[in-house]
Amino acid sequence: MGGKITKIGVFTSGGDSPGMNAAIRSVVRTCAYMKIDCMGIYRGYQGMIEGDFKPMDARSVNNIINKGGTILKSARSMEFQTKEGRKKAYDQLQAAGIDGLVVIGGDGSFTGALIFHKEYNVPIIGIPGTIDNDIFGTTYTLGFDTALNTVVEVIDKIRDTASSHNRLFFVEVMGRDVGHIALNAGVGAGAEEILIPEENLGLERLLESLKRSKASGKSSSIVVVAEGDKTGKNVFELKEYVETHLPIYDCRVSVLGHMQRGGSPSCFDRVLASRMGVKAVEALMEGKTSLMVGIQDNKITLTPISKAIKGHTKIDKELMRVSDIMTV
Repeated sequence: MGGKITKIGVFTSGGDSPGMNAAIRSVVRTCAYMKIDCMGIYRGYQGMIEGDFKPMDARSVNNIINKGGTILKSARSMEFQTKEGRKKAYDQLQAAGIDGLVVIGGDGSFTGALIFHKEYNVPIIGIPGTIDNDIFGTTYTLGFDTALNTVVEVIDKIRDTASSHNRLFFVEVMGRDVGHIALNAGVGAGAEEILIPEENLGLERLLESLKRSKASGKSSSIVVVAEGDKTGKNVFELKEYVETHLPIYDCRVSVLGHMQRGGSPSCFDRVLASRMGVKAVEALMEGKTSLMVGIQDNKITLTPISKAIKGHTKIDKELMRVSDIMTV
């Protein structure tokens, strides 16, 4: 493959995130604006292998900008991890006349796209869709802002119960490897303590912080815990540890789970998805490949996918400092 792009395939892969539908809509409508064909590929790489394609035009993406999830569905594909599987996918693309791809997903999806490009020279542009905000080369990924708003809204509701009953709530949020959701939502919701994978704050510090809170007159507390927190204990073990060492607290646990990935995308995510979709199609039409669309300093940028999947996002130290001050 290579040369002039005449038909672009768009698909979503990996975990869903709010804003994916807005990105699909943007890709499809940019193709329509540029008068080139667009094909929706259903169920990610598995659908590519099986030829699960459907032509899409400007009207086929009506009324999806406000919907969470992904109308193109997503699926894990073990078969695409094999050379044979990727060959089938390539043959299906050729048969359908698809000569460029936009993949909306996270680092696993991008890794697959990079391997596929190296083997078959299919031009590929990535759009980062993951609520964890853990991809290098962009300040924000699609779905992160919506997930934050969802978490803060839920913690606000939990606080009503916590203060009514003088309870300590441990709220577990997503973030196995990174604590962006926990840190931002914790500050936004006024949590008394925030536990994240990047910092091992230790159990003693947690106890000291909770003792200080009690001594200063706080009758209830919220501790936000990222699922990958480095204290070495899961959220239920943390609850038991605190109850054992600080029996003055009546502790409860709330695991927010997949509700963080659902819901209507925020205005920020809708606008970001629209900007990223336009840039992805433009990049393909300009003959570019193996790049990820991102946003830095409110400007839409392009980063090599190889850097995006190898680089590490850094936790905001300034926000951590703010968090420490706010928990006084």
